[in-house]
Amino acid sequence: MFDDPQVKARGLAIELPHALAGMVPQVASPIRLSETPVEYRLAPPLLGEHTIEVLQRVLGLDARAVAAFKESRVL
Repeated sequence: MFDDPQVKARGLAIELPHALAGMVPQVASPIRLSETPVEYRLAPPLLGEHTIEVLQRVLGLDARAVAAFKESRVL
């Protein structure tokens, strides 16, 4: 896919640093906004990398609930 002439012409191939795989190829956004360009800060997360953060911050679970999930091997 990255060798496609249209992909090259549009600059859709980018690389981002990954914790386990080094630099990994990614597909850039095809949308180009002159006032607010897309920023690429992070490669895809590792499996489960943000699970505890999501459970606590987004879903509002406390540390005890997360510990119970870990104890019961849900996490």
